[in-house]
Amino acid sequence: MTTTHRRDGFALVVLLLLAAGWAANHFAAMIPVVRDREDLSATALAGAFGIYAVGLLPGLLGGGGLSDRVGRRPVVLAGSLVAASGNLLMLLWHPVAGIYSGRLVVGVGVGLAMGAGTAWAGDLRGRRGTTVAGAVLTAGFGGGPLVSGLVAQFSPDEVALGLPFALTVALSLSVVVAAARPGAVRTPVGRRQVDPAATPAPAERSDHRRVGAALARSVPMALWVFSSVTVPVVVLAGRVGGEHAGPWVPGVASAVTLGIGVAAQVVARRAGWGPRSGVAGALLAAAGFVVAAVVDATADVALLGVSAVALGSAYGLCLRAGLVDVDELAPTTHRGITIGVFYVATYLGFAVPTVLEALRSPVGTLVPLLVLAAGALVAAAVRAAQLRRDTVTG
Repeated sequence: MTTTHRRDGFALVVLLLLAAGWAANHFAAMIPVVRDREDLSATALAGAFGIYAVGLLPGLLGGGGLSDRVGRRPVVLAGSLVAASGNLLMLLWHPVAGIYSGRLVVGVGVGLAMGAGTAWAGDLRGRRGTTVAGAVLTAGFGGGPLVSGLVAQFSPDEVALGLPFALTVALSLSVVVAAARPGAVRTPVGRRQVDPAATPAPAERSDHRRVGAALARSVPMALWVFSSVTVPVVVLAGRVGGEHAGPWVPGVASAVTLGIGVAAQVVARRAGWGPRSGVAGALLAAAGFVVAAVVDATADVALLGVSAVALGSAYGLCLRAGLVDVDELAPTTHRGITIGVFYVATYLGFAVPTVLEALRSPVGTLVPLLVLAAGALVAAAVRAAQLRRDTVTG
């Protein structure tokens, strides 16, 4: 197998992950368009954004475990097709039932592609592949809303709603066609294709302990991944109002937040930042939530930018720290399911906009955002304690 062929195969896996992130998050920029065209309430749209996470649960958990047994490729390709079908459904069916159904289907598909695809990247390139997968997913999460927002903003009214969905479907299908060619991506030998029945019981018990250790380290980071994204992109972008209204606002907010997230991951990888970067990520999340509380009260665009930078950095560092934990601690034969569980924990953050919107009338958003900040501080303390313990025992 030539080096060029391996690179080509890895590039296709990366493109599949980029398309998955794009398919998942471009809807953030479409919220104002759907709201205006279909006259949907803010609560309904926040729910449409969050119901995607419900679809992720079976996709991530089922897909990750399945890919440990049957291989990464069929699971990732199937997930990409399912995600494309969800966006196609929303292209053709705009009322609330169609939007909810489409987002649910997209969640299932992206869950299949994300967990198995990240494990596939790790199969091909080890720790570097895992961290690159996280950065590329982030690029898709940010690029999708940016492009969809700009297309919706500057397209004729008759295509402003449908064209962004059509572009997303086309991207997903084109990458699937390229990756489905025989021999397009190699399957590493002896990494994941292991028959669990052939594994000795003591080794299996050891594997389960390693999975537990990986999750104990990574899940406290996971909780601040997408909660750090949804607050500026969904909650705060909808508050700036006035002359700043339009689909470009959440699109640009998403691009800034996730672009900073990509940059944080790249800098951390090149600088060789160790596990303590996760502590920094949780502390940045706490600071970002405090600024977000001010933005929600004042609708200040400049402070929205400050919050997006802090929370974007938190997103990138917490995501990278969690993925590195899984890569270092989880056994290779269980890495797909472990990554799936990690990503499920990250997507709890997609419930944040719905919860904040529901609490806005009875208690406001100041207290809930400060509670999030306090939780992030606790996560930073837990991470620091874990690292001290591991240093002593190591």
